[in-house]
This record gives sequence, structure tokens and C-alpha cells, in this order.
Amino acid sequence: MSTTTTNTVARSQMGTMMSKVPEVTLFFWIIKVLATTVGETAADFLNTNLNLGLTNTTYIMGTCLAVVLVFQFRARKYVPEIYWLAVVLISIVGTLITDNLVDNLGVSLVACTSIFAAALAATFVGWYASEGTLSIHSIRTPKREAFYWLAILFTFALGTAAGDLVAEHLSLGYWKSAFLFAGIIGVIALAHLKFHLNAILSFWLAYILTRPLGASIGDYLSQSRANGGLGWGTVGTSAVFLATILGVVIYLAKTKKDQPALG
Repeated sequence: MSTTTTNTVARSQMGTMMSKVPEVTLFFWIIKVLATTVGETAADFLNTNLNLGLTNTTYIMGTCLAVVLVFQFRARKYVPEIYWLAVVLISIVGTLITDNLVDNLGVSLVACTSIFAAALAATFVGWYASEGTLSIHSIRTPKREAFYWLAILFTFALGTAAGDLVAEHLSLGYWKSAFLFAGIIGVIALAHLKFHLNAILSFWLAYILTRPLGASIGDYLSQSRANGGLGWGTVGTSAVFLATILGVVIYLAKTKKDQPALG
């Protein structure tokens, strides 16, 4: 083998890694919904209960997310503790981005929903044009992982705006919104399992909708009864869901049940 060929292979091997995303199992969806709920309640807790304000909370959480993503990108394979910490943090940051636009800049929920839907669509178009696939099973290069995490960020920001739009602006209420989004996810799952809706399309539609589902659940549990919730508060709700996430992630780290398939 020539020196040029050897160098080409070496560069290819250095730029390629094992899949950085877990297998899509029941555990994946459980943690995802729990993380989206934490994203809603933790953002409210830091902003309101600790009196940090939206701007300071955004700076702090954005910095934490950046640090964790450095470790995530440096990892050569899927590491449950790093990956799911990144998901929890990006759920908080996505929530804060929308809250900043709405509360600090006065952008309407309708406009936010439209903006983030367009941003997510543009990310998918760019991702597919560059890589030829949107499959999460193909996250084996830094470029694909960058597209992946950008898409995840926009799904959380979009889900926050859409969830608030339906629950608050359209006055549907938190628990009704949760049932609405859960029902739509159920229809998508049925369409995939029974009518062979494209797997990648099904995944991303469900992934986007779990954000407003989790946000609606979080708001319903944490908001006061006067505001249509159960009154658990942001502290209690965040603590319960974070503890559950930690327990599931520890279980997965030990059992390897969500390790991505080789190849």
C-alpha cells in the first residue's frame, strides 16, 4: 500500500468513530420525555426561584452545555452519562432561548414556533444535502454529530414554543395539551408500525413532539392549582425527574442495553 493511500486510510479512521447515539429503545423515549420535563421546570427554577433572571440563567446553562458538548465530541463512542447530561442541558438551553425571545424581546409564540420550525427544516436540509441521510444510526463523524446536536437544540426550542402556544396562548391547558401531544405521537407510532411510515421521518416527528409533551407534563406538575397545575413546584418536579433520569442512566451504563449496534 502506498504512503498516500496509507495516510488517506488513517485520516478516514481518525475522522470516523463508533455511533455516538444510543439505540432507540423504550429507555430512550422514557429519558427523553423526562429530560424535556426537566428542561421546562429547571429553567423556571433557575430563572425564578433562584432569581438569576433569564439572561444570567441562559449564560450559565449555555456555558455548562458547551463544556459537556466538548466531552461529548471528544468521546469516540456513546457514553450514557455524557450523552444524557448533554440532552438534559440542551433541553434547558432550548427552553431558555424561546423564553428569552418571548419574555425579553417580545416575540410572539406564533412567530417563535415558525422561526424554529424553519430553522429545524433548514438544518435537516443542510444535513441531508451534506451527508445523504438523517438517520441517527449514522452519527459516526464530527460533522454529522454537529448537525445532530444543532437539530436537537432546535427541536427543544421549537417544542417549547409550540407547547406554550397550545397550552397557554390557545388556552387548551396543560394536561389537555399533554394528552394531545401524546395522542399525536401515538398516531405516528401506529403509522410507522402498521402502515410503514418511514422510520427516520417517524423518529424525528416523535422526537420533536416529545418536547411539548414533556413541557406540558412539567408545567402541569409544577404550576399552582390556581394556574391549572398540581402544585408540586419546580423544585419538587425537577428533583423527582432528575433522580429518575439518573437511576435509568446508571442502569443503562451497567447493563449496556442501549449500546448502539456495531457496523
